[in-house]
Amino acid sequence: MTKAAELREMSNEQLDLTLKEATESFFRLRLQAQTERLDAPSELRKHRRLIARIKTIQTQRAQQRAKVEALPAQS
Repeated sequence: MTKAAELREMSNEQLDLTLKEATESFFRLRLQAQTERLDAPSELRKHRRLIARIKTIQTQRAQQRAKVEALPAQS
């Protein structure tokens, strides 16, 4: 799985794509968990945590942008 440091190095577009892929994969794993036995149940936790990491980084970046935009223009 991807570490937080690696995620922080990604661009916003890469993060969006990674989030989409992780969400789709997590959905498939959840579906498989309901219909049959999973080979590795720990994969559910890994994907859930990856999604949380990505969303946390996106939120931090949004807050940072808002903070920078809120600063008064220095002349």
